Amino acid sequence: MERMFGVFQLLFAGVFAASAFGTLINMVLIATRPETISVVNVIVGQSLMIVCLLALSRILFKKGTVRIRPKE
Repeated sequence: MERMFGVFQLLFAGVFAASAFGTLINMVLIATRPETISVVNVIVGQSLMIVCLLALSRILFKKGTVRIRPKE
């Protein structure tokens, strides 16, 4: 059971990292639009979202690898 939770944590770490990468691509595409306050708001919001997704992904990756390693 412990190993299964580790696999799920690693899986979700990958999902969150992929979501952060997709958000980064979206932010680059939005930055090509004319400069308005809404574009600036989106860039600020998505920057915060990328940081949070990567932090969550890192935490889940570390916890998942600890759970998957064989116990001595």
